[in-house]
Amino acid sequence: QVQLVESGGGLVQAGGSLTLSCAASGSIFNFTAMGWHRWAPAKQRELVAAIRNNGSTHYADSVKGRFTISRDNAKNTVYLQMNSLKPEDTAVYYCNGGGIFGSWGQGTQVTVSS
Repeated sequence: QVQLVESGGGLVQAGGSLTLSCAASGSIFNFTAMGWHRWAPAKQRELVAAIRNNGSTHYADSVKGRFTISRDNAKNTVYLQMNSLKPEDTAVYYCNGGGIFGSWGQGTQVTVSS
């Protein structure tokens, strides 16, 4: 099974930026799509962004215009560029490949201070 490892989380002030990376141990073409999800305390899991093998993307309304998902097929890595961060973006961010029953990373904490 392809392993996913996230990195790039941290503490940032509101209005700041972070870039998350998700490195796969195998080809990301093994998955029809790759996505970033987030879990915040007392909130439901949210699909933040997804990118399919053909490059098409999907974003949650809450992050449209602020977040950008991209992929580097040669490096088997997916990125999430997060700009104009808000305190409500605070969550653990998880990389996923292949949907809810696919592969998941261990998560990386993103904390946005006001």
